[in-house]
Amino acid sequence: MNINIRGPIISDSEQQIYDYFNIPATSPGNINKQLDSAKKTKSTKVNVLINSGGGSVFSASEIYTALKSFSGEVTVQIVGLAASAASVIAMAGSRVEMSPTAQLMIHNASVSAQGDYRTMNHRSEFLQNINKSIVNAYTAKTGLSETKLKDMMDKETWMNAQKAKELGFIDTIMFEQEVAAVASFDIPLLTNGALPQAVIDKMRQELAQKSNQVGTNSSAIPPQNRDLQLLKAHEKQLESTAIFKRGNSSPSFTKEEGEYAINVVKAMKNLNARGIDTNNLSTDEVLEVQGLIEAFVTQS
Repeated sequence: MNINIRGPIISDSEQQIYDYFNIPATSPGNINKQLDSAKKTKSTKVNVLINSGGGSVFSASEIYTALKSFSGEVTVQIVGLAASAASVIAMAGSRVEMSPTAQLMIHNASVSAQGDYRTMNHRSEFLQNINKSIVNAYTAKTGLSETKLKDMMDKETWMNAQKAKELGFIDTIMFEQEVAAVASFDIPLLTNGALPQAVIDKMRQELAQKSNQVGTNSSAIPPQNRDLQLLKAHEKQLESTAIFKRGNSSPSFTKEEGEYAINVVKAMKNLNARGIDTNNLSTDEVLEVQGLIEAFVTQS
């Protein structure tokens, strides 16, 4: 079950006004209703998606407490912004994830006030107590010292996903495993699944040379040594190759053409398994790329 925390964090009494104007906002009552629904449906896990600049500290505290009290697993995903009071809510997750493009911000609580020095002193004490309450949520999640966190709040600290993970505010960066999977192929010279520019340039040069050679060579594969049994044995594989798609209902191939097609199919499957798109490559280019990769892997 997904629970969205978007827009300002507001009190229950303000929710109706925001709803009337169709402005995204999040109140404790709204979150409690969704958690009650999760309990009734016996959901054991909720995903909390956060994109909020913050708002009421007390409403955030109520939402934080409600999420921490949920008997199931609470996964928080910071998909845009978790700032100020919203960052406190984010700490309620048993697991906190953050988009690589998101931001997390912590700072001191603030309030508008007017009056004499006694009022201002009282407000100052009030805000310092609020800050200590906020620090409690950060400490429970990160393990950082109160002094360190207060210093970060004094400076109004903005964190990208890497910094937030380094400091312990989040557990993982979203999509991080997917990127790692692409980079984990046993081809050290591939960068995020892509061939290095040097390999691409070399391949283009070799293809250009081969194209020139083909243009000056009028000899083609002679139509001899036809092997229908070879063709039938690999008919399904050949159907996916450009060679087979000649428009004939019952195409005829030489043994050399059939073997060539089979090699292309094998190379395509190997390249696709390594995350390399072969849709825009000709059959010759597929074999060239496969050969270059094998050469680089052998050298490494």
